[in-house]
Amino acid sequence: MAIEYLAWDVFVLEERLRRLERRVERRRLRDAQNPFELPREEFFSLFRLPQEATMNLVNLLRAELQCERIIGLSPEIKVLVAIRFYAQGCYQRSVGNQQQFNISQPSTSRCLHAVTEAINRRLLRRWVKFPMTAIDRQQAREKFATAPQPFAGAIGAIDCTFVHILAPSEHEEAFVNHHGRHSLNVQAIVDPDLKILNINPRYPGARNDAYIWSTSPIRRAMEFHYNRGERRTWLIGDAGYPLEPWLLTPLANFPEDTRQYQYTQQLFKARSRVLMYEPAFAAKIINACAVLHNMRVQLRLNDEDDEQLAPIAHPEENDVDPMDQDEEYRRGPRALAQRIQQQIMRERFPNFRDAEE
Repeated sequence: MAIEYLAWDVFVLEERLRRLERRVERRRLRDAQNPFELPREEFFSLFRLPQEATMNLVNLLRAELQCERIIGLSPEIKVLVAIRFYAQGCYQRSVGNQQQFNISQPSTSRCLHAVTEAINRRLLRRWVKFPMTAIDRQQAREKFATAPQPFAGAIGAIDCTFVHILAPSEHEEAFVNHHGRHSLNVQAIVDPDLKILNINPRYPGARNDAYIWSTSPIRRAMEFHYNRGERRTWLIGDAGYPLEPWLLTPLANFPEDTRQYQYTQQLFKARSRVLMYEPAFAAKIINACAVLHNMRVQLRLNDEDDEQLAPIAHPEENDVDPMDQDEEYRRGPRALAQRIQQQIMRERFPNFRDAEE
């Protein structure tokens, strides 16, 4: 009997050794197929970042991604798997099965979760920042004033976009948008280079743009600075947002020869996207993509076919009397915002007529 037990223990140990050898062999295979050795153009087409920027990203996240097991995936592979998923937007299995990785779907899923969480913890606040100080806002105004499509006084363009997700198990109906699809309604603010200044992926698709803006900390900050006397600082948005002294929106259905029409033509709308995850993790993926997007903007890696900001009006200095503004603001933010709009249109489009009320 003792011999039989010993033989069984030997068999178990041999089987464990064989499994370990197979894992080590797979690791060697992955190392032998090092994606960083791909030609620069091929690497960029797969991962949307050059090798140098990708390795910098790995080094920023290495402390959180380093695996203690010798057979574990390296931080380099984990990051490559994740950013390939972000770039491709495909299912995890096809990402993991690509010849550069040769890893299972569960391993792909673990990579995606680990890298996404690490980016949210370590990089989100560093790479996605709204201009909160007076100096930062002044720099943002200067950037808009000297942009190819300038808008003096603006510090950001705001819009919401649907990111489609899997139907959640709880409160499913709250995530159904007006197109009948499950989604998050993600609010983003960008500068003239399309750098993301703020991202808010916390709201379900049934919430409209105006509601998300009404609860936004950015709205409170803009109103706070306005009440402190900062009167020539705006965000620009589409018709889904309320007109406010710190948020300018388009005017619809005016003849082409009017200032109202010309003004409206200078504002823009953003576009929609897709994702297939439950809400909480989908929001983190969106944050991670925002970080990587800003890295690409800093490296001037925007795709040639990316949509550009539509032309935006260029108002001159606003000479509305501050005392008049205070009085009008007490009568309602919309009334004051309408007066600001009219001032902008008169200054920017002097050769056009005002539309009849």
